[in-house]
Amino acid sequence: MTQNKDAFSHLNKEQREAVLTTEGPLLILAGAGSGKTSTMTHRIAHLIKDEGVEPWQILAVTFTNKAAGEMRERVESLLDGPVNMWILTFHAACLRILRRHAEVLGYSNSFTVYDPVDCKAVVKAIVKEEKIDEKQFPISSLLGKISDCKEQEITPQTYRTAFGTGYREDVIFRVYERYEHELKKNNAMDFDDLLLNTVRLFERDEAVLDQYQRRFRYIMVDEYQDTNHVQYKFVRALAEKHRNICVVGDDDQCIYQWRGADITNILDFEKDFPGAKVIKLEQNYRSTGNILAAAHSVIANNSRRKAKKLWTSADEGQKITYYRAEDEKDEARYIAQEIDRLCTIDRQWKDFAVLYRTNAQSRNFEESLSRRDIPYRVVGGVRYYERKEIKDLVAYMRLVENPDDELSLLRILNEPKRGIGNTTRDKLTALAGVRQESLFRTLSDPDVQDGLSAKAGKAVHELMETLTKYHDERANLLISDIYDGLLNETGYMKALEDMNNVEGDSRLENLLEFRTVIEDYQKEGGDSLPEFLEKIALLSDIDNHDPSENAVVLMTLHSAKGLEFPFVFMPGMEDGLFPGWRAQDSPDGLEEERRLCYVGITRAKERLCMTSASYRTLYGKGSYTRESTFLREMDPKLLVGDGVFQKREEVMHGRSVKIDGYSNPEPYRPFGGNIGSPYDRMGSAKREVHAKKKAPIALAAGDKVFHNKFGEGLVIEVSGNVVSVMFDKAGLKKLAADIAPLKKIQE
Repeated sequence: MTQNKDAFSHLNKEQREAVLTTEGPLLILAGAGSGKTSTMTHRIAHLIKDEGVEPWQILAVTFTNKAAGEMRERVESLLDGPVNMWILTFHAACLRILRRHAEVLGYSNSFTVYDPVDCKAVVKAIVKEEKIDEKQFPISSLLGKISDCKEQEITPQTYRTAFGTGYREDVIFRVYERYEHELKKNNAMDFDDLLLNTVRLFERDEAVLDQYQRRFRYIMVDEYQDTNHVQYKFVRALAEKHRNICVVGDDDQCIYQWRGADITNILDFEKDFPGAKVIKLEQNYRSTGNILAAAHSVIANNSRRKAKKLWTSADEGQKITYYRAEDEKDEARYIAQEIDRLCTIDRQWKDFAVLYRTNAQSRNFEESLSRRDIPYRVVGGVRYYERKEIKDLVAYMRLVENPDDELSLLRILNEPKRGIGNTTRDKLTALAGVRQESLFRTLSDPDVQDGLSAKAGKAVHELMETLTKYHDERANLLISDIYDGLLNETGYMKALEDMNNVEGDSRLENLLEFRTVIEDYQKEGGDSLPEFLEKIALLSDIDNHDPSENAVVLMTLHSAKGLEFPFVFMPGMEDGLFPGWRAQDSPDGLEEERRLCYVGITRAKERLCMTSASYRTLYGKGSYTRESTFLREMDPKLLVGDGVFQKREEVMHGRSVKIDGYSNPEPYRPFGGNIGSPYDRMGSAKREVHAKKKAPIALAAGDKVFHNKFGEGLVIEVSGNVVSVMFDKAGLKKLAADIAPLKKIQE
């Protein structure tokens, strides 16, 4: 082994120890801002560079695409080039395994991944068909129950056995059973299935498990405190052979128990892996001393945690500002005023974040920031990829890849309008069921098309013809060519243009911007339609955060995990809101809320401001409030501004420097400059799409041509709509002349 000590000179003692500990189970307790990503990436680089481990023998899994991408970039930077290793999210890693072995579980390898919006549509249809009262059984509640069951490996049958046959249990059983049937029929999996089916695959086929156990000699898991039961089983199964498992996490940042995260996974790691080494990373490189002291004074009240305390070599910094507002409007006014005041010439709007407990709190901040012309962005609201027009086109693209995807077909069957109402759609679905074939196959039958109205029959014929054509030719086309073709030939783009109003233009802008997403994917070397669709499906809220956008960030505390900002505002510090009333009903609930408060505090690098409202109206109800338990737990010496009311037996402190009544600085004005009309750019993009509608060029044997995907080639033969081309690099290809992106090269 050749050890380069200089490579680790910037790491602290504990970080270096973690990097050099490569054999056996290892738990790295990495506090907020303690450089865990740097430690993990140096450890991977050390294994490859100094220990001679092949990159493909290492598996590194995390939770978000953003984290996985950052880790990969850092590893490649340390190794001076790309590496052939799996640095993926849990879902992406499981998806990659299932793509190769799905047939073991009765799926084809081209199965579709349903995102939460798709799953909601499936359950909604089931609830309607089963005549279930949606008010009594909300769709989100049913989906949550199904997800909980899958995370605990409870099938519909075992659910009935375990929970009995009462009315409520019977409804959940029926919906769950139908839901599983619909997904399997559509050759589709939801996010939970990606994890659960991989575990089932390992249990069902020992040879497959052995293959991956032998391959992955070293396993690293990021954010281990957030793993659920199935993720724990997945990791443990892979680590059984070599036991070289390194998990990195912080029990103080376990804030997702409400969606399945099991804190016992990290607390019991030493029991699960006897002989495990534990290394604590406690030096913080993000926040000032006062911010860290405030965070510790709160989190130290939790009983279920491993002992540790963050420290920093940086200055103590400014104390935490506290403002007790009259009501939620005064609270929002104060925060907007402070942001306006603090955003000086050497600061940008993106340096500021407002982190709240619930999405319902955001409205007042949006209004207050707007009144001051302060740009802002809500992260975790309606995501771009969940907008109707984007979902529609993604459904079209899914059908090109997987025609058996009934959910996608039902979504776009009458989008744009084709004269197929709900009654006709239900009859067609029932007919497909009677014929025991996919809805796509039923609709492709000319006799079925003839049975529809003249308008609907013609429209369905054209739709099936378009989808079949692009499905058959998908290997010969760029994703952008497929997308533009679908926009044109399905009539979707024309329908929006014919609306001739602001709504139609706005939706069209979104669709044209989606072309940028596709182009960016292709520029990065992406060439796979299934991979692209998976990438879209697996995006998360944090992946939707663009740190380069110069705007104040508004987001929930849960969405903020993993991020950092120079200035952080934490509003709503009141009992009943944060912590919520339900959380105070149980010690576990209160401890998780306390961890969430700890996460919020440690997002701040330089300044932290907490606020509360004496009287708050939320969800249409108004009431007087008491300051948060977490404020009262905080060391009063760390606070300036308004005093926090304490019980008589607790330490009292009066008002310090009053942060109020600042003179209004010059209001923010948008940056000038002629950037052109967005509609001009939209018009240019529209013309580019429409240009692909023109008739195919006349070709003959001997013509030299250029293809968007395959490059230059020579036409060998033309037979009807089939063009045979010998490409310089791709070899002989037979293409459909009417959609092949061919251009004749003039001699």
